[in-house]
Amino acid sequence: MDSDDGGFESHPGRGRFNAAFFRVMDAYIDWHMHKHKAPIFDDLPTRVVEVGPGVGANLRYLSPGTRLVAIEPNPYMHAALQRAAARHEVDVEIRSVLGERIDLPDDSAEVVISSLVLCTVSNPAGVVSEIHRILRPGGIYCFVEHVAAPDGTPTRWVQHGLRRPWAWVFEGCSCERDLATVIRSAGFSDVEITPYRIHSPFLPFNTHIRGRAVA
Repeated sequence: MDSDDGGFESHPGRGRFNAAFFRVMDAYIDWHMHKHKAPIFDDLPTRVVEVGPGVGANLRYLSPGTRLVAIEPNPYMHAALQRAAARHEVDVEIRSVLGERIDLPDDSAEVVISSLVLCTVSNPAGVVSEIHRILRPGGIYCFVEHVAAPDGTPTRWVQHGLRRPWAWVFEGCSCERDLATVIRSAGFSDVEITPYRIHSPFLPFNTHIRGRAVA
């Protein structure tokens, strides 16, 4: 799925399944990831751009009254995202555009966040380039992303073996991306990345990175 940004193809069955899956699994996934997300999403400003917010997993890390500009092309996520924003008292503006073509001006964002997004997009380098473009000088990109396990490990073998059905079910999610290199190559002035692992039954999902990059 590393093609150019031809567009997000909304599939009614998979779209609805993923919206329901991530609503139901929200607390479970956050239980695994909270200690990794919390320091990265700590002390965010009251205006945030999020690329691929899905059904709103990161709204719990935003202060009430925050203005969230949500770059979310999957229409099946929108209703759940709006309901979650209301619960968390976040003012959400949904923009149904691709991460490769964010419709915001250059140097217009103080902070951009993403989690579990760059593994799903057609062109992760293009998305990170757009994030860099919209960040003002000194602005920060905060990320928590699903990546490939080290070569030769059992997890890497499982990721490779399940890559096609996994991508089909989870709308393009790739278990085989070196996203640390993608982010480091995007032109940020400073990048801090920490690899980590969670321990869930979803073995292909268990290897991650977290960090911040300064424009």
